[in-house]
Amino acid sequence: MLKATYMAAQPPATPLVEELRRHHALLSRFARRYIWWLSPSEAMDYPARVVTQVMNIGVFEDARRLAETLGDDCLRAVLRQAEAGQFNARSWHYWHYRLGLAELGQVPPLPVRLIP
Repeated sequence: MLKATYMAAQPPATPLVEELRRHHALLSRFARRYIWWLSPSEAMDYPARVVTQVMNIGVFEDARRLAETLGDDCLRAVLRQAEAGQFNARSWHYWHYRLGLAELGQVPPLPVRLIP
């Protein structure tokens, strides 16, 4: 029931999602730790969400392992597709600087949710 209210539908099989699913074992371990409200198998329906959680609240060693395994290009794609509420300001700024997506003082604003 929580899954239905939190995440409406499984994401389409985009190239990013397919790439992330190739790292199922690692992301499942992270899902167990960082997406505590879903089972790891449910969380793995949304692999980009697992990655954003590690990028947002992960300990340094987990973030390092994620970056080492997935590569910066994959993390850039996840960051560019982030939804409102997935990153706090500190993590948003850190990853933009770390991945070379922003110059000092030029970080784009956090994504916002538009309510019609």
